[in-house]
Amino acid sequence: MKKRLNRRTILKGMGAIGIGLPLLEEMMLSTAAASPNVAPVPADVPVRAFNVFFGLGIPSPLQKEGFDGVLEPLKALGDKLLVMRNVDQVRCDESGINAHFDGASGAFTAEPPRGEAKSGGPSIDQVIRNTHYPNGLPDGIVPTLAAGTYFRRSRMCRYVHSFKQDGTVAARMQERPRDLFDRVFGSLEVGDPDSRKQRLRRSVLDSVVDQYKLYTGKNSPLGSASRVRVREHLERIREFERRAYQMKHDNKGPKSPILPPRSELAHGTQADPDGQGIDMPLGDLTAEWRLMADLFALAVELDRVRIGSLTFLAAGERLRVTGDYVYDQKKVFEFNDAKQLRASGDKGCSHEWWHKFNEKKKNEALRAHAHMKMREVAYFLKRLDETKESNGKSILENSLVTISTESGDGRHNDVKRELSGVFHAITGANGRFKTGEILDVGEEGIDVYNTMLAAMGATTKLGPKKREGRIVESILS
Repeated sequence: MKKRLNRRTILKGMGAIGIGLPLLEEMMLSTAAASPNVAPVPADVPVRAFNVFFGLGIPSPLQKEGFDGVLEPLKALGDKLLVMRNVDQVRCDESGINAHFDGASGAFTAEPPRGEAKSGGPSIDQVIRNTHYPNGLPDGIVPTLAAGTYFRRSRMCRYVHSFKQDGTVAARMQERPRDLFDRVFGSLEVGDPDSRKQRLRRSVLDSVVDQYKLYTGKNSPLGSASRVRVREHLERIREFERRAYQMKHDNKGPKSPILPPRSELAHGTQADPDGQGIDMPLGDLTAEWRLMADLFALAVELDRVRIGSLTFLAAGERLRVTGDYVYDQKKVFEFNDAKQLRASGDKGCSHEWWHKFNEKKKNEALRAHAHMKMREVAYFLKRLDETKESNGKSILENSLVTISTESGDGRHNDVKRELSGVFHAITGANGRFKTGEILDVGEEGIDVYNTMLAAMGATTKLGPKKREGRIVESILS
């Protein structure tokens, strides 16, 4: 009888580095050897919750077109999603600033912000974390991973979407691929110059080479199929690491490394110069986002992350996007925001298309931007859907992934219209919620969220304790 491996077996090397193994046959509970025709009992699937945010929103009239409009990129995953329309977040307008801030704070919390740097309460993922992991997550798992590609920095709730019970940020945002990679896989002590040099000379995989040889060699406790899977799995980690670090070497050999270049995109205050926006080629934007999405998905696949958030463009993002938008091998639109808006600075940024939305017009540029956002969100979801778990479902199907944004319109002249009809979508969370439907919910976001939390086993509720809530039965499986 083969040796059984623990579900969370990890390869441990120097420093804080730990690299999980993929799900293997040897990690699954087996029935008696004398009963070869009896199916193995699945190992437990961990509880996971992730908030996925995209900036600017989708106007309610466009949501009504379903998968025939800007939601088209989600169609391939339609049977694994519940798309929820007509979700009301008007209660989040308490500060009266605008949906870019108030609505973004309400995404995943259903509460108005409490100042510049705090949400009005915890986010969905953190309530689930406290419910299922009250004593902390298992060793080797990042407590909360918050990451993304975002460019509007004023007021933290625009881009951070994971909050603790007191409304403070649950984790520092990782906005550069190499920082995300190190956050997940660990790094050597940065204060030691020798350690820094050593980190640049090696891959994180170099620190587990002996264990790698064990699991893939002739004395491996794994079967032949699993040995191949481990080999391919670690090669994929190497691929993502190279993309994150863009390691370059000169002709003198590996002992003379060139410092890996940092992300070429603007970050920090450079990404939001006085709110005037920055120029952004579409290819640069999506290339960095997809690497971030790949790394985040890999972290989930390796069971290094179970709780967190991922942001594709902050609320009220101010980018002047240029370049051809291609979908399904066809050119859909040519982005050139500043030229098409005939303006410079913030007035030439893509967020102006939302302020100019008119349901009686074609809104071609807005449609193209919204379609592109759905394409990139779908990219991440598909990555989670690639890996099957011991119950036969994918990570996407087993996890609670909540997708939302800041507004259901874009015009600041009507708060109720702007914060009604905010787009939401969720996954089935291992059979807890309906999927395969586009549903007109017609309820407050706080009741939708609390229904979700109750279905996930949480006793904590969002919002005021004295508020009488209601269960939204229509979303439950």
